[in-house]
Amino acid sequence: MKLNDIRDNDGARKGRVRVGRGIGSGLGKTGGRGQKGQKSRSGVSIKGFEGGQMPLHMRLPKRGFNNIFAKDYAEVNLGQIQKLVDTGTLATDGTIDHAALKAAGVARGGKDGVRVLAKGELTAKLSFRVAGVSKSAREAIEQAGGSVDVIEVVPAAEKAAAKKGTAKKAKA
Repeated sequence: MKLNDIRDNDGARKGRVRVGRGIGSGLGKTGGRGQKGQKSRSGVSIKGFEGGQMPLHMRLPKRGFNNIFAKDYAEVNLGQIQKLVDTGTLATDGTIDHAALKAAGVARGGKDGVRVLAKGELTAKLSFRVAGVSKSAREAIEQAGGSVDVIEVVPAAEKAAAKKGTAKKAKA
């Protein structure tokens, strides 16, 4: 086998059908759409329309609840933090905050900050500055000789609203 012999299996790549290009193509004139009616025209949006009858997706009951005020924390376990300290990825001398954990690659997401949870063991003496900490995680950190400072994180939506408010005041 040579590099110039390599190619796709037969039928793996299929060319696109050019519709409405003459009677000889087999898809000329009406272009496979039949004759007349709404569906033969362009811009049709009747998926789910049932001729005026209440559509199925509207007949079925709504389920669940989505809390728009829920906080979005990046959850980090003590075991993960200890592993980073052991490998030397996370410095033990300064305070550990959202930026430090994000740089270490454990705090993914979390637009409302970091919440420390107690899964795993912590032996290093660390000082934390985070948005939230579980009761058992706080006890484990303090038992290891560390400290926890819980800060109030202003959500991104509130920051944007405050920014708009100051911009309006500046214009006036």
